[in-house]
Amino acid sequence: MNISTMIQQLSEGMVISIQIFFATLLFSIPLGAIICYGRLSKNKFIRKFTSLYISLMRGTPLVLQLLVVYFGPYYLFGISISPGYKMIAVIIGFSINYAAYFAEIYRGGILSIDEKLYEAAMVFGYSRRHTFFIIILPLLIKRILPATTNEIITLVKDTTLAFVLAVAEVFTIAKQIASSQTTMLPFMIAGVFYFVFNYIVQYIMEYLEKKLCDYE
Repeated sequence: MNISTMIQQLSEGMVISIQIFFATLLFSIPLGAIICYGRLSKNKFIRKFTSLYISLMRGTPLVLQLLVVYFGPYYLFGISISPGYKMIAVIIGFSINYAAYFAEIYRGGILSIDEKLYEAAMVFGYSRRHTFFIIILPLLIKRILPATTNEIITLVKDTTLAFVLAVAEVFTIAKQIASSQTTMLPFMIAGVFYFVFNYIVQYIMEYLEKKLCDYE
């Protein structure tokens, strides 16, 4: 197999990895906000339930969670598993896992906000809603951005775990080519793909941090 063919096949796998990445962010970021709201709820049951959920997601391997999401419907409810469910299971597994981490990041950011900011804004005539969107939210985003950046960069690398469900992302294809061609070159090319993608993500997140650095 020549290098151009190898790069083409790995590029197709990288597209799958990117799809997993963006789909996970699309679902896990808002889900994390909902879980965070439950974690801060005054309702004891909701607070305990979300706390248990976060502990479970962070305390068990993502690989195990992917297997449970994929095989669970069959073993628990006897529902037949179609080949097309693999990608859906990967996105569900990644989303529910990363939502737990994002929820704790949000919670830490919210708890770091001084309640006196609300009081000061009310003195100037701001409603609590306006205070949140105009003053609190920009400050909150700034404070949680570094931790969020770390999680997002980790997500780029974690997409390789989709191989456990035989989803043909770039790492899976690299292993297949390396095995058939007896060469390390596919892994090196895949590494370059991951590095470039991670660099782009890091550049965008650092740009956002710089844009917010003057806000306090």
